[in-house]
Amino acid sequence: MDETMTSPETEFISILGAADKSATPPRISSRSLPDTLPILGLSDIVIFPGAVVPLLVETTSSLKLIDDVVAGDRLFGAVLQRKAEIAEPAPEDLYEVGCVSRVAKMVKFPDGTARVLVEGLWRIRIKLYSPPTPYLRAGYELLHDETEDSIEMHAMLRNAHRQFEEIAKISPAFSEHVKIAAVNTEHPGHFADLIAANLTMDLEERQKLLEIVSVRERLQKLLPMLNREQEVLNLSSKIQNDVASSISKTQRDFFLREQMRAIQRELGEGEQGSTEIKTLRDKVEQTPMPEEARKAALQELERLQQTPPAAAEYGISRNYLDWILALPWEKSTEDKLDLKAAERILNEQHFGLEKIKDRLLEFIAVIKRRKLLKGPILCLVGPPGVGKTSLGKSVADALGRKFARMSLGGIRDEAEIRGHRRTYVGAMPGRIIQTLRRVESRNPVILLDELDKVGADFRGDPAAALLEVLDPEQNNTFTDHYLDLPFDLSRVLFIATANWLDPIHPALRDRLEVIELPSYTETEKLEIAKRYLVPRQIEEHGLTRQEIKFSDATLRKTIREYTREAGVRQLEREIAALVRKAARKIVSRNGADGQIKIEPAQLGDFLGHALFVAETAEKITEHGIATGLAWTPVGGEILFIEATRMRGRGNLILTGSLGDVMKESAQAAVSYLRSQAKKLDLDLTDYGKFDIHIHVPAGATPKDGPSAGVAIVAALASLLTKRRARSHVAMTGEISLRGRVLRVGGIKEKILAAQRFGIKEVILPEQNKPDWDEAPPEVRSKLKVHFVRQISEIFPLALERK
Repeated sequence: MDETMTSPETEFISILGAADKSATPPRISSRSLPDTLPILGLSDIVIFPGAVVPLLVETTSSLKLIDDVVAGDRLFGAVLQRKAEIAEPAPEDLYEVGCVSRVAKMVKFPDGTARVLVEGLWRIRIKLYSPPTPYLRAGYELLHDETEDSIEMHAMLRNAHRQFEEIAKISPAFSEHVKIAAVNTEHPGHFADLIAANLTMDLEERQKLLEIVSVRERLQKLLPMLNREQEVLNLSSKIQNDVASSISKTQRDFFLREQMRAIQRELGEGEQGSTEIKTLRDKVEQTPMPEEARKAALQELERLQQTPPAAAEYGISRNYLDWILALPWEKSTEDKLDLKAAERILNEQHFGLEKIKDRLLEFIAVIKRRKLLKGPILCLVGPPGVGKTSLGKSVADALGRKFARMSLGGIRDEAEIRGHRRTYVGAMPGRIIQTLRRVESRNPVILLDELDKVGADFRGDPAAALLEVLDPEQNNTFTDHYLDLPFDLSRVLFIATANWLDPIHPALRDRLEVIELPSYTETEKLEIAKRYLVPRQIEEHGLTRQEIKFSDATLRKTIREYTREAGVRQLEREIAALVRKAARKIVSRNGADGQIKIEPAQLGDFLGHALFVAETAEKITEHGIATGLAWTPVGGEILFIEATRMRGRGNLILTGSLGDVMKESAQAAVSYLRSQAKKLDLDLTDYGKFDIHIHVPAGATPKDGPSAGVAIVAALASLLTKRRARSHVAMTGEISLRGRVLRVGGIKEKILAAQRFGIKEVILPEQNKPDWDEAPPEVRSKLKVHFVRQISEIFPLALERK
């Protein structure tokens, strides 16, 4: 490398001459140039005609060249090297176009280097190099500017003048000498070289501009560069102004805060407020939470810091921060994944319910294999008192999770689920977020009790809000209106309970994994009473098992004569009443020893007369009556379908609080019998002279559904054929006009009712065979079942022979 620039500033010879005329040699004519010139390779600068440039000369050959030039005519050729790292460039290492330059000043330094101020004179093209002795010399030809006197040229020059002056105003790199030269240079070629020498660009671009002889082409290439430079400088100036403005605002805010702190200290308010803010800031920094929540908390903290403690907004912001900090964003409990222990817990706390137990154990097994399983949404559907709610607590115990219960009965406001927006006075998060804060875990078991009791009014539909909560694909970003931050509910195990599915929104029902809990049999109730109800009531009443004893016969009689339910709630109340009576007796004995044993014969004295006599199906002594089986939310029941005939005009009269579906079943039964009268040997020639009246007793109780169709057609057939129905036979099933018997639901509850009322035989649709197989074996052993496909198969089974 031969030389480098020592200053970023480029000046013109006219300015240098004005500054120090004695040091500058007089101008020379191009005609007096020698035929060959010494050639100096430049590593990091391009010299343009008219420019004055300082150079640092270091290599031995270059110092020799400068010494010889200063001793002679001071002229040499300055040519850019193709590669800057070459110290002694050869001819092939140099570009072809350079600039004739003249040494204006030279100063040598003790380290052997020299600083030289050179002036560019003319463009030249190198023709032929001579061997280096000890530096390069070459023949050359002068390159004169090709200019033209045209309107377009004047317009380009004027535009370049204007842009360069704008750049010079805002650029700190241009000296006053350059600005003055720009104003006083009128020649297009000289002005183009002035721009090229001072504009920011790389060496290749400068070399290309040096090689362009046409002034027009040179200006055309420079104008876009001027535009770019002006845009860059304007943007830089804007950035600097913005930074300066930001710094000024920061300083202003600092001084204002200091003044505010001084005022607060004088008023005695500062220390407490600053301590509280600092405590909250530490909590925000230390509490594990997502970045989005942390950002929102810090923003609210800044707002709180600017709010006076006496303002109403202070309490709102503080409450919001407390909620964010109290939520278990990353806090969870570790699951117990011991299947045997979980099965033991479920069996200890609940008798029966094998399906739900199996499903929960499957869930635990999957979690053991895949740690981050999204919680399923289980829905336990069954009559009251069968253990749906208590089962949720058992699930939490089996998993080792926190448990929370949310009662949804009677909720009519969507905000109960999603919370209120903070714009409202007294706004609070919804119950979901409140529950998570209370249990302090993000993976609890939450029981949504009485899901089928959710209502809707003008305040919104809570069931619609539950669509997101109970969707495993969406609830990982559940957003409460109050927090306005996404919270991950995918780790929560939701268990919903309902008495029946019909009132539940169809879209919500689609998100639920429904598990039906049937009614308990008498044997199951007996076992539940012995294992759970009696011990619990003895403990709650302060007694011991040594002081009171229940026999199996006593419990069985209590179940039969004092309860009529699908579950065991009423049974527990009756047991509690017996324990209270026994406790009174024990206290009245004044410490006398002896165990009180409650026998079946004593139930009348303790509980009064039997509420439900051990009923059996009544003896059917007339034609036109058939026994049907019905399902109710509290278990199965038997229905007596009554039909009679009277003079009239062929009308069908239906009474007994029947629903539309049940009325249609009666109409279908009549239509089938009329259409099949000949085949069934029915005499209906006088049908138009009589009315048929069908009645279902317990008229105050609404009844509906298609399952009474078989019993209705049997009662009508009994009426029209004058054949009595068999008293010990009960039936259920839907009928069609084609004479088919169709599948119905609630078979287990209906079979239990039949067994409870002393029925010996039941008639069921053939499609319900799988339901019969799932019925308790103890019940199936006491009943004879007949499966039918056609209505015609019912009559030989249900009616007595003539």
